[in-house]
Amino acid sequence: MKKIRNFCIIAHIDHGKSTLADRLLEYTHTVQGKEMKEQVLDNMDLERERGITIKSHAIQMDYFYNGENYILNLIDTPGHVDFSYEVSRSIASCEGALLIVDAAQGIQAQTISNLYMAIEHDLEIIPIVNKVDLDSARPDEVEDQIIELLGCKREEIIRASGKTGQGVDEILEAIVHRIHAPVGDPNAPLQALIFDSVFNPFRGIIAYFKIVNGTIRKGDEVKFFATNKEYEADEVGVLKLDMAPCAEVSAGNVGYIISGIKTSREVKVGDTITHVMNPCKERIAGFEEVKPMVYAGVYPIETEEFENLRSSLEKLQLNDASLTFQPESSVALGFGFRCGFLGLLHMEIVQERLDREFDMNVITTVPNVSYIVYTKKEEKLEVHNPSGLPDPAMIDRIEEPYIRASIITTTDYIGPIMTLCLGKRGELVKQEYISGNRVEIFYDIPLGEIVIDFYDRLKSISKGYASFDYHLNGYRPSKLVKLDILLNGEPVDALSTLTHVDNAYNFGRRMCEKLQELIPRQQFDIAVQAAIGAKIIARETIKAVRKDVTAKCYGGDISRKRKLLEKQKKGKKRMKQIGNVEVPQKAFLAVLKLD
Repeated sequence: MKKIRNFCIIAHIDHGKSTLADRLLEYTHTVQGKEMKEQVLDNMDLERERGITIKSHAIQMDYFYNGENYILNLIDTPGHVDFSYEVSRSIASCEGALLIVDAAQGIQAQTISNLYMAIEHDLEIIPIVNKVDLDSARPDEVEDQIIELLGCKREEIIRASGKTGQGVDEILEAIVHRIHAPVGDPNAPLQALIFDSVFNPFRGIIAYFKIVNGTIRKGDEVKFFATNKEYEADEVGVLKLDMAPCAEVSAGNVGYIISGIKTSREVKVGDTITHVMNPCKERIAGFEEVKPMVYAGVYPIETEEFENLRSSLEKLQLNDASLTFQPESSVALGFGFRCGFLGLLHMEIVQERLDREFDMNVITTVPNVSYIVYTKKEEKLEVHNPSGLPDPAMIDRIEEPYIRASIITTTDYIGPIMTLCLGKRGELVKQEYISGNRVEIFYDIPLGEIVIDFYDRLKSISKGYASFDYHLNGYRPSKLVKLDILLNGEPVDALSTLTHVDNAYNFGRRMCEKLQELIPRQQFDIAVQAAIGAKIIARETIKAVRKDVTAKCYGGDISRKRKLLEKQKKGKKRMKQIGNVEVPQKAFLAVLKLD
């Protein structure tokens, strides 16, 4: 155990975590020759296309140093705020963390929030200034920022470059010297923390764990604490680039177990594995439940695909523990699921993965957040969906969730950012100068205002320099109204939203204009209306595609033409009564991008 080191890599998005992980794998000869490619740990097509890490990846390296062999377990983590739950799980299974800061961009919001998470778990932090080979690098300035943030000595900071490989040997030595070996007793009753799992169509569910106490051997009878289900360990092993089976995995190490589990409900991330014969007394603590920030309905395009969608979501949930879902039904879209996501990028990624990995074509409704509704009978209801709102006459007040947002930017962009936050009903809490011309601004903003386009707009007005992080900050009473969209007088419940009174008129009008462009024309006029209760606040008309029925009359009496036109008029009237309007998937997504 004295030769094991467990560590993760934390940083803001795009500060070079995966590239530096490549160099560590290359330097320790874990990956060689043909297997070596850029961002070797990002094994999903989506990750490679977008150039971002979505999943945490665990891999074991053997490092020969001072005549001794060390085992290094590395977990590479995502940097985007939407995948912070992945980071929290990686941190829970490590003793140390490499804090990577880009030498050109300096410390950003996600750097700080991930760092605080690591400090809460008492991890040993090794600060690294990455990308020092860039022409725009400012290593001295960035080192000052790190010293101010961490209170460490300048000589403790390592300068490195993931591209050229500079400083990699120093990092490996620092891991061996500074990060302490895991503590635990290999002979105590087995206690292993599940921090991730994947679904394999041939072998069932594979759970990844970190052993805190005890030893697990091939063929052991084990049970999972939360579900109390018992299994036989068909195969245990450690995680190299592929899974490497071995006879036993003991305390302090990270490994995997295959025990032929078929149903995804039986494996919960954060659960504890123990022996059936000699179980541990309690489960491993310190693992928080995930809190979704954004809710949206996910519906199959074909109604009979509902069960397939359920099993796809269950398999996806194994691999992405931050996804939550429950069944719901909608008048317009039939049966589907109400899914909770950590943010808009997370929602987009889940939709893409459903399409690619499970071949599921889905419609996603307008995202919204959960509100608390107090009725006049003093009942307290939690509403995730505008259609679940009780009758307006019964509502006493509605409370909406607020977040405390922290935005780090340079002083040049303070004006436009403040304008953006005030436009989203934000209240300035305080602003602090971090160093030089960098400032951190704190705002209290309703969560409902930021779920749609806030992050994208923040990035564009600050030319990509502002970084953003947030956490939930309680509920406050608010003047909210339910805005319905009617097509031909019929409400489309998938398009209805809860919005603030001040935004309702403007939002309703823009929504009608957008739908007028996107809904295909029919043989009759379609009225697109936005309504609050019984009051119509905006209207657009989609004109009919007109067939020229008088084309076959060449000359002759006008009464013949009139007769044909009257006949057409009756047909149109009948068609309008029984015709229904299909809303294309583009229309649901366009509402997200109204600006």
